[in-house]
Amino acid sequence: MTAQQINRVTGWIVTVLSATALLTVLSGYTHPRLPDEGTAAHIFQLSIVALVPMILLFLCTADWKRPWQGARVLTFPAATLTLAFGALYYLEHYR
Repeated sequence: MTAQQINRVTGWIVTVLSATALLTVLSGYTHPRLPDEGTAAHIFQLSIVALVPMILLFLCTADWKRPWQGARVLTFPAATLTLAFGALYYLEHYR
């Protein structure tokens, strides 16, 4: 497997994990508040933990001759994670 193929696969994995994090936080708005963390909280935590090595692998295999291509791939996951953490903050503090 070449570095470009690894980069492409890790880009998709980062996108899927960030979308998973957002969807699990949004599922918290549909359920009543529980006294203990539920399954969704653990899925969120695992997706965030799994994101760290995937982003590092993505950056290690990126083509630094064209940095905007790598940055373009990471824009959607970055926006999704920003929304996920913002929604989580609102869910924990104001709801």
